[in-house]
Amino acid sequence: MSSEPSHPAVERVQQALAVGGASVRPQWLADGAHTAAQAAEQLGVPLGAIAKSVILRCGDAAVLCITAGDRRVQAERLPPELGPPGRADADFVRRHTGFAIGGVAPLGFAPAEAASAPRVLMDPSLWRFATVWAAAGHPRTVFGLPPDQLQQLAAATVHPFTDES
Repeated sequence: MSSEPSHPAVERVQQALAVGGASVRPQWLADGAHTAAQAAEQLGVPLGAIAKSVILRCGDAAVLCITAGDRRVQAERLPPELGPPGRADADFVRRHTGFAIGGVAPLGFAPAEAASAPRVLMDPSLWRFATVWAAAGHPRTVFGLPPDQLQQLAAATVHPFTDES
């Protein structure tokens, strides 16, 4: 890992972390981490300790699922009141989070309209790890927090929505 010049989206994540009282800073990975496996390898952590941000479209609303890297979102397990889930394209993701696919952080959103920020759900299997690692606004950045603190800062509701939760 290295320290490099920042990026506007990474700065938003850093600000959200600081406002929430977290003392961690986003870290730049030496190589891009376009997959959870790549991030886990560079960090030297188990795949499950990578907290993926998976965006789904439920009607016109966005739902961000913070998912363990060794799990897959099972859309049929989402709360039914969200409506039928569907795939979110790159424009939808950017409009609702302010992030590009590959660097979507679970906090620090800058949606095009404040009312369009995603609802956040969190995979309970992330509590297997003392620290989980999430994208920090850019495909080469991550930050690590205990799951309890990530849940609090992301204002996430814990819900079992993965293939093994």
